[in-house]
Amino acid sequence: MATRYYTASSLDGFIATSDHSLDWLLKQDIDDDGPMSYPSFRAGVGAMALGATTFEWIMANNGSWDYTLPAWVFSHHDVEIPDGANIRRVKDDVRAVHAEMTAAAGGKDLWIVGGGELVGQFADAGLLDEVWVQYAPVTLGSGAPILPRSLDLELLDVARNRDFLCGRYRVVGALHVAAESLD
Repeated sequence: MATRYYTASSLDGFIATSDHSLDWLLKQDIDDDGPMSYPSFRAGVGAMALGATTFEWIMANNGSWDYTLPAWVFSHHDVEIPDGANIRRVKDDVRAVHAEMTAAAGGKDLWIVGGGELVGQFADAGLLDEVWVQYAPVTLGSGAPILPRSLDLELLDVARNRDFLCGRYRVVGALHVAAESLD
């Protein structure tokens, strides 16, 4: 079991535009049966956590909640949870939620969905094991950064899936850069 951040990114490191749009991503060509594809990743996931902005975007653009696995939505405001959905709204520390997710996942992986800041909180707590990024051939210039933390990563795997350059990384830990002396 591992805690993984699986996401797409523009080449300049953004997961969404400044107005939280993913339209740029939905125009890209990817093979659902290809390497590091979403369906193959999703098959190993037993529970997921996401921020309110990501949850609200999914609901607004899909019109429904299509996931059956347990989900935790981190939000400091009320979010409308669809009837019958296995979703918990939380504002707790990620450590407590991670323990709940692990218990609910049945030995499968945990997926931190979208929201670089939420992923950053898991990383800060030492609870993020891997980062999977599907780089799309676009630049956005600004927007929501992929992961607003300084992390040291080890490349585990790389592949091309049609338009996407896909990378899988192990989180080594926080990146510590020695301050340069000024002479």
